[in-house]
Amino acid sequence: MSMLISGIRCVLFYVVLPFVTPLLGLAPGVGPTLGISIGAVAITANVVSMRRFWRVRHRWRRPITVLHVAVIIFLLVLIGLDIAQLVVPAS
Repeated sequence: MSMLISGIRCVLFYVVLPFVTPLLGLAPGVGPTLGISIGAVAITANVVSMRRFWRVRHRWRRPITVLHVAVIIFLLVLIGLDIAQLVVPAS
């Protein structure tokens, strides 16, 4: 589920929003604001998933943890970029 949320965030922000928001005439801050919100939900889902794998002592818990940590780092970078875009909007 956590990877699905992270994937949905990427599809929204790199496929759907760049084309849909200008057509709908939405404000430029909508994308980054939504990105921060969905990114936070995705990070939470990844942490919950990691905890679940460790709690049941799943044999794949270490590789899954590496994958989740990589996704969380990627999401944190994206959230940072979204915050930067809100602070210094592109001309």
